[in-house]
Formats: sequence, structure tokens, C-alpha cells
Amino acid sequence: MSEGKKGRPYLLLLTAVIWGTGFIAQREGGGSVPAFTFTALRSFVGALVLLPVISIMNRHGHRVQGKSRKTLLAGGFACGFFLFAASNLQQYGIELGSTAGNAGFITACYILIVPILGLFFKRKCGWNVWVSVAAALVGLYLLCIEGPFVVQKEDLFLFACAFVFALHIMCIDFFTVRTDGVKMAALQFLFCGILSFAASIFTDHGPGFSRSADLMHSIISTEAWFCILYAGAVSSGIGYTLQIVGQKNVDPTIASLLMSMESVFSVLFGWLLLSEKMSARELIGCVILFSAVIFAQLKISGKKDVRN
Repeated sequence: MSEGKKGRPYLLLLTAVIWGTGFIAQREGGGSVPAFTFTALRSFVGALVLLPVISIMNRHGHRVQGKSRKTLLAGGFACGFFLFAASNLQQYGIELGSTAGNAGFITACYILIVPILGLFFKRKCGWNVWVSVAAALVGLYLLCIEGPFVVQKEDLFLFACAFVFALHIMCIDFFTVRTDGVKMAALQFLFCGILSFAASIFTDHGPGFSRSADLMHSIISTEAWFCILYAGAVSSGIGYTLQIVGQKNVDPTIASLLMSMESVFSVLFGWLLLSEKMSARELIGCVILFSAVIFAQLKISGKKDVRN
């Protein structure tokens, strides 16, 4: 991180809170709407939510022109592609029957992948960050997994999802200091929605859109529409935009640890709002993960990031 430039890690913590509430909507919506269609619809909703914000920004002179426009388009497409791949891999793994615990734990493994990828981009972490990553994985295991951890074939999609989410975080880290974060988020959703819709034509709608009518009827006649709106407006429109804005000038490994608190908040909201029981194992996992996030941000090693 460059000297004199301060990030906004509290926005990433808020992102984790939003994603913690949105996982239920994603899981419930996926029960009646195929993966690509669900991702396409939530992405388009996310883009629409940001249009009024962008309109206000433009009226106040925050326009992107010239070479900056090319950077914005490149960032929007790259981040949109990674979001398209990661979201659909996760949704598909959940649809195939991966347990909620496995989905939460395996997806959050991006907290280990991000610092490993960072080594290839000359981004070094202090020893306390590596210790925090290891501790966070232990905390996530206690929080998400009950009993023995058994990897099923559907979980392979989630491992792939974790890797692509790590690439998404690194991609945001590269572009967010070079262009407008809010506009890049809107383009990200637009490209993700277009790619997901194109994929849905071959998988969800059937030959000649033969299943389209049944698919639309399923969306309208169930509570899936609420899940799509919530996942699109809140989890995507607000959550992913906060991620892009909050990641600016924040080390990607620290960012990934902060966002992994999503698992903690999902359990806490289930306890507070849905009267779900919280076991001692889950409580210990929450404490370990929270402690790991705090420990990772302590200035112990004295090493500086090296940014290309």
C-alpha cells in the first residue's frame, strides 16, 4: 500500500455483514431458479440499482473520459467475467446439493489463495498475516463444518469458485486505483448479467426457448422473485459495490480476511433474527476468526507492500 493513501476497511466489514444476510436469499432462490438465470437476473438488478447513483455522479462532474474510459471498460469486463464464473460455480455447487457448511467454508478458502497469488505479483505479507490466514481457516472450519469434513463431487465446483473469487479480488485490487469504483461495479454487473444470460440460453431455457415460459412462471409464482431482488439490490448492488470501493488502497489479503467475516455474520443473524441455536463450537470459531482479522492488521513485520 502506498504511503499516505488510506483505505476503507470498514466498508469491507460492512460488505461482510450484507453478504451474511444475503446467503439465505441465494440458497432459497437457487432452489427454484437455475444457476445461470438466477445470476443473470440478480446481476441486472444490481446494475439498475446503481444507475441513479451514477446519474448523480455525472451531474456533479464525475465523468470518465479518454483513456480512463478504456480502463473502466477493461476493469468492468475483467471483474464481470470473474464474478460471472465465481457466482455460477458457487450457485451450481449449492444446487447440486453441497451443504451450507461446506459451501461457506470452501468458498471462504479464497483467504488462503489470495496471499499465494499475491506472491506472483510481488505483494509480500508479514508473518502475522500468514498466521492470521491459518487461524481464520481454523475458525471457519469450526464455524461451518459439523462433524467430519467430507468433500463430495459437487464441492469441487466450490473449490473452483474460491479460486476464481481470489482472482476477482486481485483484479479489483489492480483496477480500483485506476478508475471509478462505482461505475466499474455497474459495468461488472452488466457484463456478468450478459454472460450469465447467454449461458442460460443453452442450459436453462431449452431448445428454441421451449422452457422459458415455465421458467418465468416459476419465478413469478414463487418467492424466488424476492430472493432475486434481494440478492441483486442488496448483496450485489450494495455489497459488491462496497467491496470495490472499500478495497481501494487495502491489501488484498487483509481485504479477503475482512470479507470472510461474512460467515460469522450469517451465523449471528441466524441466532438473533431466526432464533437459531449457536453451539459452543460455532462461538469459538467466531472468536478465532474475529481475532485473526484483528491480528492481521497489526503492524508487526514492518514490511511494505510492493506494487507494480
